[in-house]
Amino acid sequence: MRVAFHTNDQELAEAIREILSSSGHDCFRLERSRMQQNELQLCVIDWQSDSSPQLIVQQLRQQSPSLPVLALTERNRIEDAMAALAAGASDYLVKPIRRNELALRCEVLLRRAYPALHAQDHAVFGPYCFELGSGRITRDGATLDLTRKEFDLALLFFRHLGRPLSRAFIKDAVWSRELDLPSRTMDTHVSRVRSKLGLNPENGFRLAPVYSYGYRLEQLS
Repeated sequence: MRVAFHTNDQELAEAIREILSSSGHDCFRLERSRMQQNELQLCVIDWQSDSSPQLIVQQLRQQSPSLPVLALTERNRIEDAMAALAAGASDYLVKPIRRNELALRCEVLLRRAYPALHAQDHAVFGPYCFELGSGRITRDGATLDLTRKEFDLALLFFRHLGRPLSRAFIKDAVWSRELDLPSRTMDTHVSRVRSKLGLNPENGFRLAPVYSYGYRLEQLS
């Protein structure tokens, strides 16, 4: 999906781009030349940007009344959240943003705005098919028995195939709301994902720890 963002905070811009691009979206900075309805399918707006966010939302609404808009507001500033909703934003998210929460909130808005496009929503990686709505995985057509956390973890590895993922990155993506996650919990889930999906060299994959860093899923030639 084509997702635009507007912020003058470069660090926040890079975080939004990385998170939403990793989720499979075409993510770009909002420009007036790309504010037409056929160019955007969702917009994320930093409510503390230098320019007037209310005006931007109004312009977007003029172009496309049904376009989902997510406002990013500061913690403990409920008046900004109310102003964003009053201006026409579809929802708001309190900063600092969490990877899993931003991706999920955008997914919910996109599903609500474009239900037909998500009716058969799935991601395919070789013999594995991830059904994003139901949280089901099949391998060569056979359904695998995974919990939702195992599904989320497996999808994270496949979406970052070949890249080492830090333990902090994995925790933020899969266990973002669990502050005191025992180290063993992550290791146990990784082991179960490896076993249930058959991610071993005999099947052309290797899910292995990266010393003092995290894990990496590799596809072997």
